[in-house]
Amino acid sequence: MASEAPIHLRRTLSVKDLIVYGLLFIGPTAPMGVFGVLDAKSGGATALVFVVATVAMGFTAWSYARMSRAVPRAGSVSAYATAGLGRWPGFFAGWMAGLDYLFIPAVAALFTGIATHSLVSGVPTWLATGVGIIVFTALNLAGVGIAARVGMIMLVIEVVVLAMFIVGAIVVLVHDGPSRGWLSPLASTSNLAIGGVLGAVSVAVLSFLGFDAIATFAEENTGSSRQVGRAVLFCLALAGLLFVAQTYLADLVSDVSPQHLAAHPDEQGTAFYTVIRHAIGGWFGTTVSAVKAVGPVFSALVAQAAVSRLMYGMARQGHLPSWLGRVNPRTRTPRAAILVSAAATLILAIWAATQPNGLDTLSSMVTVGALVAFVLLHASVFGYFVVRRETRAGSAGVRTAATVVPALGVAIIIALLIKASHLALVVGACWLAVGIAVAVARYVTGHRGDPSDGAPSAPSDETDARTP
Repeated sequence: MASEAPIHLRRTLSVKDLIVYGLLFIGPTAPMGVFGVLDAKSGGATALVFVVATVAMGFTAWSYARMSRAVPRAGSVSAYATAGLGRWPGFFAGWMAGLDYLFIPAVAALFTGIATHSLVSGVPTWLATGVGIIVFTALNLAGVGIAARVGMIMLVIEVVVLAMFIVGAIVVLVHDGPSRGWLSPLASTSNLAIGGVLGAVSVAVLSFLGFDAIATFAEENTGSSRQVGRAVLFCLALAGLLFVAQTYLADLVSDVSPQHLAAHPDEQGTAFYTVIRHAIGGWFGTTVSAVKAVGPVFSALVAQAAVSRLMYGMARQGHLPSWLGRVNPRTRTPRAAILVSAAATLILAIWAATQPNGLDTLSSMVTVGALVAFVLLHASVFGYFVVRRETRAGSAGVRTAATVVPALGVAIIIALLIKASHLALVVGACWLAVGIAVAVARYVTGHRGDPSDGAPSAPSDETDARTP
C-alpha cells in the first residue's frame, strides 16, 4: 500500500508578511528601553552607535540572505550549517539558536506582564504574563496567515506611536531648539571616545536580534527563495533607519546629560520615557506604556513561531524527535513544536515574574545562543560557496565575497561574545553541554535522520540555488 503523502507547511506569506514578522520581532521602538544605557556609554552619540550597529549586523544579514536563497529550508541556520559544514555542525547551529529563540518569548511575555502591572496595579505581573503567552500561542496555532494579519495591526500601532514621537520631537526642536548640539548624536557632547562607542555598539546590536527569524519561514513564503533574503536585508535596513532617527531626536531634546546618566545608572532604564514626559507630555508617556504592554506579545508571537519552525526543521533532519516534525493537516502549522515552545515559555516567564531580578536574569541569557549560531552561519557561507563550491556561477568575485564578509562577521560576533555577561556565557556553556549529550544519545540510538530532510522544493527562478 502506498504511504500517505507528507503534509507540508502552507505557503501563505508574502514579502510584506515576512517584513512584518521581522519588524515585529525586532520592535520599531526597541531602542527606547536601552537609550539611557547607550547615551551614557557613548557620551551622547547614540545615533552614531546605531549607525555602526546596523553596519555590523549587515554582515550577518548578508550571510542569511545568501544561504536562505541557496538552502530555502524552515530549519534556517541549522539547515544552512548542514549544507555548508555537515550534519553535526548543523545540529549545533540549530541547538544554540534554539537557546535564543526559547528565551526571547519568555522575556517578551514578561515585558508585557511588567508593563500591564504598572498600568493596572491590581493585575499581578505573573498573571498578565501568562495571559500574554496564551494569546500568542493561540494565534500561532491558528495559522501563520492569521498571525501575520493580526501582527500587521500591532505593527501599524507601533509605527504610529513612533511617528507621534518623531513629530512631537520636531515640534519641540522648532519651538525651543535642541538641548544639545545638532551634531552631538553623531559626535558626542564632548570628545568622541571610540572605546565608549564600541562598548555601546555591543549593547545596541542586541536590539536587532530577531531579523534572522524571517529565514525560518522559508517554506511558507509565496515567492521565490530570493524573497526571504530580500526581506531580511530590507528589514535590517529599515529597522536601522528607524533606530537612528528616534535616538537622534531623543538625544537632541533630552535635558539630562550623558554624564548624569553615567553617574546614575538607576535612571538609565527609564531615560527615554523621561525624555518623552519632559519634552512632549505625560499623556504621551502613558500612551507609550500602553503600547509597550501589548507590543511584546507580538514579538513573542514571532519568536515562538520561529523556534517552532526551527524545531520542525531539525526534527525532519533527525536531530530531534520525529513528532516535532509533524504538521497539523488543518492549520498547516507544526502544532507539537508550538506547544513545546509554549510550555517552555510559560515555565520560564512565570518563574521570572515571581523573582525580584527575573527580568535581568532572563535578558542576560538571550544573546549567547544567537551569537554562536551566527558564527556557524558565517562558517556555512564559506563552506558552501568556497570549500564545496556549490554553485555553477562560482566566480572569483563570488568566492572572495563569501570569504571576506563572513570573516568580518565572525570577528564582530567574537568581539560581542567577549563582552557578554558571565551568567550568559555560563548558561550558554551549559546549554551546549546538554546539546552534546543529546547529539551523542541520538547518534548511539541510531536516530541519524535523512540528509534531504524531506522538505518540499521552494518556488524559485532557475538561478536561485546556483547564485550567491
